[in-house]
Amino acid sequence: MTADPRPSQSTGEGPAPRPQSGDAGSTTRLSPRSPRAALQPESVPLPQRPSRRARHPIVVAGSAIFTIILLLAAVAAFGLAAGLQRFEAPGPLDESKIVNIPRNLGPRDIADLLQRENVIDQRWVFLGGVLAQKAWYKLKAGEYEFKRQASLHDVVETIVEGKAYEHQLTLPEGLTSEQIVTRLMDNEVLSGNIKDIPKEGSILPESYKFVRGTTREQLIQQMQQAERRVLAEVWDHRAPDLPFKSPDQVVILASMIEREAGKSDERTRIAAVFINRLKSHMRLQSDPTIIYGLVGGKGTLGRPILRSEIDQPTPYNTYVIDGLPPGPIANPGRASLEAAVNPARTKELYFVADGTGGHAFAENLEQHQKNVARLRQLEQQQRGDAQEPQLQSIPTGSATKPSVPPGPGVSGSKPRNSHQPPGQVGASGRHGNDTQAGEVQPGARAQ
Repeated sequence: MTADPRPSQSTGEGPAPRPQSGDAGSTTRLSPRSPRAALQPESVPLPQRPSRRARHPIVVAGSAIFTIILLLAAVAAFGLAAGLQRFEAPGPLDESKIVNIPRNLGPRDIADLLQRENVIDQRWVFLGGVLAQKAWYKLKAGEYEFKRQASLHDVVETIVEGKAYEHQLTLPEGLTSEQIVTRLMDNEVLSGNIKDIPKEGSILPESYKFVRGTTREQLIQQMQQAERRVLAEVWDHRAPDLPFKSPDQVVILASMIEREAGKSDERTRIAAVFINRLKSHMRLQSDPTIIYGLVGGKGTLGRPILRSEIDQPTPYNTYVIDGLPPGPIANPGRASLEAAVNPARTKELYFVADGTGGHAFAENLEQHQKNVARLRQLEQQQRGDAQEPQLQSIPTGSATKPSVPPGPGVSGSKPRNSHQPPGQVGASGRHGNDTQAGEVQPGARAQ
């Protein structure tokens, strides 16, 4: 049954009783409170006090430590991001620079050195990067090239990987072993002494790279290994019917080719002249062999060859001896070695300077003499051109005559090949007077 919606009549005995919520079919209904009761504040339950465990000092300290750790982690993350940005940023170098890091320097000393050399400008970022890359004990001593605006990352990577700067030494073809030793001793980057002068012809003239501190003996060994490798290659690819019994003879002839060739494209033709003469049992008559017989490994005579020196017997003088000299007269390059084993297919037996730095070649004496006459005419013309300024400066009627400087090229008129018909000259067109200029000067191509 439902409650009567009509208000009950007050009996003066107090408010009507509230219906029980448990009565079946009844609807819960709050009876209005009196004005006094409505003005009274409602009671709020008091908060529960923390447990004794939550108030323990260890828990409080742990919470504080955790908070501090979070703050430190945030700061570290920010610092790491900023440091990483600086670690990858371009460095202060305006141009590439080579810096030598001595041995037994620690990371801090290396950082100080790099900062003094202006390679880096943030020492602590460098050290932090070294730590971050776990490279504290991996920094290597050496001489390094740091590129323009190299970043700290580039600097650390270069030192850790030991990318030492490589110096280069270029040896021209045609130097003697003694001349090469002099160049090595003058090089301040190399270290150590040289016990013995290497065997003539055992070094390959080439460009060699090395790092600071490489010993001179080590570099000589590298040069000799290169020569043996190249000689083996050219010997395996030599032409047939050559008058060589061993690779050593190839080196001997190649050294003569190297000293005679004025232009690189003439090597095979000069080689052909010498090969043809060997096959014809003619003396080679090469001027550089006279010079080597006189001064040995010094390489240069310092003056023209005298006629008396052409006749002077030495083991190397191919104007006196038959066949090849007993050993090389210089260190030939690869091109001359290849020319010796693959000469041009010609019948030429003579060559003479052409006045332009090269040579004129001939198959017979008549043609060769024409080449010599042409050279004589060119020399006279050059002498006349050099004499004109002196003539203009001499007063009219003066008894003083200008001296005519000797001209370059072949000079003299007396034939020198006693084993050939009168008037015939050697492979390089020598005639020879005592003080005339025009003899091939040693070292002219390899100073």
